[in-house]
Amino acid sequence: MFTLKSLVEDGELGLRVLVPGPDGALEEPVAWVHTTELSDPSLYVRPRELVLTNGLWSGRIAAAGFVANVRRAGAAGIVFGLRPELPATPDALVAACARAAMPLLEISAAVPFTALSEAVAARRTEERQSALAGMVRRGDALATAISQGSGASGVLRVLRRDHELPLVVVDRLGRPLAKAGAELDAGQLQAVAAGLARRPPPLEVELGPTGSTAGSATGSTADTTAGSATGSMPGRAALFLVGAVGDVDAALVCLRPLGELTAAEREALEQAARFLSLEVAKRQAVQAIELRFAGELLEMVLSGGSRAAEARGRLEAFGVDADGPLTVWALAFADGEATLPGLAEAAGEFFVSGGIPVVVAGGSRDVVAVLPWRGGDDGTAAGSERRRGERGQVTLAERLVAAVAERFPGRRPVVGLGGVASDSAGLREPLVRSREVCQALRRDGRGPAVRTFAGLSAYRLLLGTQDAGALRTLFGGVLAPMRELDARRGGELEATLRAFLEHDGHWAATAAALHVHVNTLRNRLAKVTELTGRDVTRTAGRVDLFLALQAADMS
Repeated sequence: MFTLKSLVEDGELGLRVLVPGPDGALEEPVAWVHTTELSDPSLYVRPRELVLTNGLWSGRIAAAGFVANVRRAGAAGIVFGLRPELPATPDALVAACARAAMPLLEISAAVPFTALSEAVAARRTEERQSALAGMVRRGDALATAISQGSGASGVLRVLRRDHELPLVVVDRLGRPLAKAGAELDAGQLQAVAAGLARRPPPLEVELGPTGSTAGSATGSTADTTAGSATGSMPGRAALFLVGAVGDVDAALVCLRPLGELTAAEREALEQAARFLSLEVAKRQAVQAIELRFAGELLEMVLSGGSRAAEARGRLEAFGVDADGPLTVWALAFADGEATLPGLAEAAGEFFVSGGIPVVVAGGSRDVVAVLPWRGGDDGTAAGSERRRGERGQVTLAERLVAAVAERFPGRRPVVGLGGVASDSAGLREPLVRSREVCQALRRDGRGPAVRTFAGLSAYRLLLGTQDAGALRTLFGGVLAPMRELDARRGGELEATLRAFLEHDGHWAATAAALHVHVNTLRNRLAKVTELTGRDVTRTAGRVDLFLALQAADMS
């Protein structure tokens, strides 16, 4: 925008500075000009307008009062127009402006106010034309970036040609899609996602300084970053919403408060957000197609027969070698819902970042990944070679668990490994096994996060594949009488039974661990047998009691 200084430098206007105001006041932007002779023009003068006056109010109000009224309106300054009967600006007005730190300019009687108004109008027109030309130019560049496949990163590069702003594009799941001159940590990304989940989303979010893990919404990938610069950024960041198919799917985040952005910067950010909507819509369409094709692959594998033969072509479409060894993994959360939106994408990004071709299919029960595996096990290996291959899978799966846990704070991911098939024709068994192991791990919330089918205890697999109702029936009917007696009398029958089973039925070792006499132990276990109907001295009874206790722990 134009300034008082630019008007003074226009020789045709003949303006002279009488009171410059505070430091930098002459370089502040001016909104418009307002001609008035009212004693109190504050109701009509807008902030940052330049007040033009001949001083005809001087008979009705003192200069100090007039200046106070103009200052109250937030005006940019006063231009006093000389006239033949008043060839000099009144000293009282000069003194009042000096005391109020109000810029005061003087214009010759030979130059009419209309000349100043026309000069301001011309400057506003030039600014607007320049802004429109810049918007068109930037729009062409943004359209080119999108059409050439530069993605969100290309959009940010175009935007930063004109405005050196710290920017990050974050989707509604808290994933960074692109960044330029800024970096957000996991907590700050989640703060943006939380803001986008609100209805309506806020215009700003409180992120805290870079490196902080705290952030809250407030109501009011591969570019250069400036880590040291972002460390001193203000905690409040502006959000420019990115929508695809009528919903808010992401945000263009500028690591500056909204109030600190100029009108030109806000306009550029809003324009970029509109183009990002095209990129997000394209990205979502591609992901939807990939997930549908991946889901069809699982149906082909499970169906068997002629449909299973079609799996070969589907795998090759994803860049996976269908004729080499393949492994199947099942991923889910051990707590709460088995899957959440974004889990399949997070798994896919993990493999892609490691250069591993993969097919990832998401559902409500789990997320399944089919990937090539040549880590020492081709599906027919035996002995040490097979164990080495399994260890390699477990190590990679544990890295996947860590990556997913970072993306979904507070959730516990688990991965079931179904083994290796020699080629696509043998995928059905590893697929079924991986899902069974994953379900067992979900039930056993205290166990490891990654298990192979071979490494999972038979009883865990047996119990893990049962639904919650079946488990309650199993342990409820067996353990209920014993637990009721313990609750009524403050007994220790269940603790005694657990100790006996943990010590493999050794009477002396169990009694020593419980610090009781062997006869006391025998009496307690006789009561357990009476209440549960399972003889603890026989293998069949111990098996039933062990399974019941494990089922209780897993429910």
